[in-house]
Parts: sequence; structure tokens; C-alpha cells
Amino acid sequence: MCSLLRSSDPIVGMMNMCPVLSTPIDWKETPQAHCFFVDLPGLSKEDVKVEVDNGRVLKISGKWKAEEEELVDENEKTKKLDVKWHRVERNRGDFCRKFRLPQNIKAHQLKASMENGVLIVTVPKQEVKKPFSKLIEIEDK
Repeated sequence: MCSLLRSSDPIVGMMNMCPVLSTPIDWKETPQAHCFFVDLPGLSKEDVKVEVDNGRVLKISGKWKAEEEELVDENEKTKKLDVKWHRVERNRGDFCRKFRLPQNIKAHQLKASMENGVLIVTVPKQEVKKPFSKLIEIEDK
């Protein structure tokens, strides 16, 4: 029933099916790091997984639980049979986003924090070695 309600609106149905639309991410680069900001309303840090694959692919994944999954009390389960959903627009189910990181990162120093439903992932950059110039003295033979 929930899938029918979700698909009744083509825009909402498309957003729930497409992880790019349902999990918005901002990626900003500073001189020191790459910073990712992920809107994850209603999720805790235990619901989210951040990892680096193959040394350069940032993977952010997790799961939004449907209200039916959150029910714990047996009395609540009987009450849900009397519930009629008119609209289901909030995110449900699994999500996974992947980003290929540039070569100049320190993947082993990646940090993540979560505040007010926003996941912040910071990937420090390595210092870029500046090319040097040197005058070479020509010797007499």
C-alpha cells in the first residue's frame, strides 16, 4: 500500500527511487580538505555508515526505517491496522552514495560527525609539493 501511495505522485515517486534526489549532498573543497554535507533528517549516527573503498571512493550509506519497522509494542501493531495513509513522502529504505576522491587525499585521516540531522565528512588533503627551481652551476673541465 505504501508503494502505491508513493508512486501516485510522479515527482515524489522519482525522488524516493533515486538516491541522488532523496539524499542531497554538498561537496566543498578548501585548501586543507574536501568536506561533504549530507542531509539525513531523522537518522542517528548508528543508522549511517561512512567508509572508503579502494583508497579513493567515499561511500556513504544507511537506512531510513518506515514507521511500521519502528513499532515495538505489540499493542501498537494492532493499532496500525486501523491506520490509513493519505500520503507518504518522507524517505524510506536504503540509500548509498559514492564519490571518487582525488589523489591528493589522506584517506586514513577521514573524519565524520553528525549534528542536527546533517552528516559532515571531512577528508584532509595532502600538501601539494611545489615544484622547485634551482640554478645549476656549470663546472669547468
